[in-house]
Amino acid sequence: MKELVEVIAKSLVDNPDDVAVNEIEGERSIILELKVAPDDMGKVIGKQGRIAKAIRTVVKAAATKEDKRVVVEILQ
Repeated sequence: MKELVEVIAKSLVDNPDDVAVNEIEGERSIILELKVAPDDMGKVIGKQGRIAKAIRTVVKAAATKEDKRVVVEILQ
């Protein structure tokens, strides 16, 4: 899951070196914290949060195969 979010985020931003994903794993759920450069924040969130929602949808679909619940948080 971590690699998936990282690849998606790096393809969206201008500064791919500043993309960092932190994975916090629980029993049945995983929290993925996505950090990008402040200038790239708008590119990852998108207008009205559409891109962020799309990222969460893709990750949720991938997590369904592993019977896990994944939460993607975008941090500043």
